[in-house]
Amino acid sequence: MKPTSSLDRREFVKLGTLATAASLLPAAARAAETTALTLPPLAFAFDALEPHIDAKTMEIHHDKHHAAYIKNFNTALETKPDLAKQPLDQLLANLPAIPDEALRNTLRNNGGGHWNHDFFWKTLSPADKSGKPSDMLAAAIQATFTSDEAFKKAFGEAATKRFGSGWAWLVVKDGKLKVTSTPNQDNPAMKGIVPDADLGTPILALDVWEHAYYLHYQNRRPDYIAAWWNVVNWPVVSERYAVAMV
Repeated sequence: MKPTSSLDRREFVKLGTLATAASLLPAAARAAETTALTLPPLAFAFDALEPHIDAKTMEIHHDKHHAAYIKNFNTALETKPDLAKQPLDQLLANLPAIPDEALRNTLRNNGGGHWNHDFFWKTLSPADKSGKPSDMLAAAIQATFTSDEAFKKAFGEAATKRFGSGWAWLVVKDGKLKVTSTPNQDNPAMKGIVPDADLGTPILALDVWEHAYYLHYQNRRPDYIAAWWNVVNWPVVSERYAVAMV
């Protein structure tokens, strides 16, 4: 069964979200399934990223903000069984096809909020385990941005200049790295919502909503961004890059 979104199967494999096993179930069994979301546990303790990201921020960010996106998303789909059967990536990629504007915005904000945060948590690691980019990713960074410092500057500018709340991203588009950003809880996987110029396969994300840093950094977003580089999980980012380049 091919996904019904305008994203092709290869893109879904790259994002690691195509529900292959579900597509092999009998139709009756699939009909009983929903995309009801659950809060994924962190792979580290709340205080594991200190002093770069403090424990209280991590606790509130994960247990309150992320949990609220999940609750709102699940509630919105309680009376929409057809939509509830769709994998999250398929639903987010087909948002323009949902005629109810209020529902579409609720799913966009809260489904996107879950997708982005689940992706973000996996991008983080205690500083002593963060590693470094793989040789292949390091070479791509060098080829695209001329140096690691230039890459971090471009990424930092995207994160700093994102007005209000949103995200900075490193994506792979047409086999090349690109830095971009999105507002609110949008992400580069949202076909028809995010401009085509900003689409790509995400491999790195930074949350620049104030709830991600305000307890410790207050309004000093650049300081938060600079500290965040210490807890980037480079092995995970490098693996995402390798998959995106297949």
